[in-house]
Amino acid sequence: MPRSRTYTWEDPGTTASAVGGTPGLEFMRDVLAGRLPAPPFAATLGTVLEEVEPGRAVFGLTPGEEHYNPLGSVHGGVFATLLDSAAGCAVHTLLPAGMAYTSLDLTVKFLRPVTAASGRIRAVGTVLNSGRRTALAEARLFDAEDRLLAHATSSCMLFPASAPAPDDRNGAASEPSA
Repeated sequence: MPRSRTYTWEDPGTTASAVGGTPGLEFMRDVLAGRLPAPPFAATLGTVLEEVEPGRAVFGLTPGEEHYNPLGSVHGGVFATLLDSAAGCAVHTLLPAGMAYTSLDLTVKFLRPVTAASGRIRAVGTVLNSGRRTALAEARLFDAEDRLLAHATSSCMLFPASAPAPDDRNGAASEPSA
C-alpha cells in the first residue's frame, strides 16, 4: 500500500542571511521562537528545536515509517542528523555576533534500534570545549524513557560570518558598492 507525506518549508535564505548578525544564542532563540524559520531539512525529517541555552541545544523527533531503512527501523542517517544538529547548535549558542561554524567531523555510536513504536526521541547537545578556532561538542539521543539510543562527538570549525549588506536583511536587493 503506497503511503505519502506532504510538508512545506520557508525560504532558507531568510535564516542563512541572519547568521552572524546577532550573538549565537540570540539567533538560536529566534529560530526556537519562530522569528526565523527553521531550515528545510527540519520539515523534511520532522525535527523540532525544543530548547536552547548557552552551550546546549535539544532537538525532538517522533519517528515514523518515513524514517525507516530496509531493515524496518529508523535509518542511522536520521540519528546522525539529529545528533549533528544538537551538537552544532549547542556550539552556535556560544558564538559572538559576527561568527559562524561548520562541522568538521561527526563520530556516532548507535546503541539501540528505534521504530515508530518507540515514541518521541530527543537529541541533547552540549559543548565540551570552545576555543578561538574550534569547538568540541557531544550529543546524546534518548527515547521517551531516557534510555540512551546513540551518542556522538563533533568537532566544529569557527570562522567569521559573511555579514549581509544592511539592505539584504529584509530580503531587499542591495546595490553593489563601488
